[in-house]
Amino acid sequence: MNLSALGFDPWFDEHAEAALQQGQSIARVTAVDRGAFLVRNEHGETPAELAGKFRFSAQSIIDIPCVGDWCCVEFHTPGSPAIIHGILPRRTSLRRKSPGRTVDFQMIAANIDVAFIVQSCHYDFNIRRLERYLVMAGEGHIKPFIILSKSDLIEPRELDEMIASIRHAGITTDLLALSNTTGDGLGEFRELLVPGKTFCLLGSSGVGKTTLINRLIGRDAFDTKAVSETGEGVHTTARRQLLVLDQGAMLIDTPGMRELGLLGTSEGMDASFSEIHDLSLGCRFSDCTHTQEPGCAVLAAMDEGELSEGRYQSYRKLKKETEHHDLSYVEKRKKDRAFGRYIKSVQKHGKK
Repeated sequence: MNLSALGFDPWFDEHAEAALQQGQSIARVTAVDRGAFLVRNEHGETPAELAGKFRFSAQSIIDIPCVGDWCCVEFHTPGSPAIIHGILPRRTSLRRKSPGRTVDFQMIAANIDVAFIVQSCHYDFNIRRLERYLVMAGEGHIKPFIILSKSDLIEPRELDEMIASIRHAGITTDLLALSNTTGDGLGEFRELLVPGKTFCLLGSSGVGKTTLINRLIGRDAFDTKAVSETGEGVHTTARRQLLVLDQGAMLIDTPGMRELGLLGTSEGMDASFSEIHDLSLGCRFSDCTHTQEPGCAVLAAMDEGELSEGRYQSYRKLKKETEHHDLSYVEKRKKDRAFGRYIKSVQKHGKK
């Protein structure tokens, strides 16, 4: 397998020329698990670890390799881990706010062409959560595609109503319903997997992502657990990994996400709520918050029934959340830099 089959194209090649040092070559990160890495090049897959200088020079978790990254790697004797010295610029990326109270980014994957956002028809369907995933994909400049799994667990009429509710919410993203049990929709899904392109599965625990992968490769290569009486699956995927399918496409599986906090998603908001963004261009004030200002085109559209109140309220909630987290993140980085300067000062005086 050559690097182009792994997604390496002229865009990455151009950046690699400036990044590679003597003795290094290009490889792609195919798995990350608690600080351990697997990388793959034209010769195969091997464990890898970060070079000490690279690890300590990282300013943020964003600087650490994630699944899908292209890296500058030094290979040693067979059986010893490869050393990662740096990463190439990311063309696209998926990231979210770290779970819990920590206001920082968590990298999910990089250099993805299409993100399949998977929701179960039976128990997991939630338009507000779907909007969050769409904002995340939009911020990372990744094309989203909605997958409604477990379609066999509801009646066709219910599925039609579900799809209609998505469209009524203003979501125009491409969509496919499928069932891992009956096989409905799997043929259409396989046709979406273009060789040489990288795809990602996103969704809550138990929506059928791992089962879908097993169906694609034709065997139970990855563990799954039986669903409960409610139809809710049990989370089994514990790490992010990139798989090269037989047809030549690459698919990244990710653990289910219980929290999907937004951080640094202003572009994603504009892309996912494009109708509100377009309306805002007609507001009287360029800094309109779309809450109470006179001449607000967004509020006028809602009053006239052109924009649903539910869609507007969702936009306001997500925008308020991301602005709050953005401000907290800026304050955190200021404190981190101040602490870094303090440490350097102590070290400098200690040497005297």
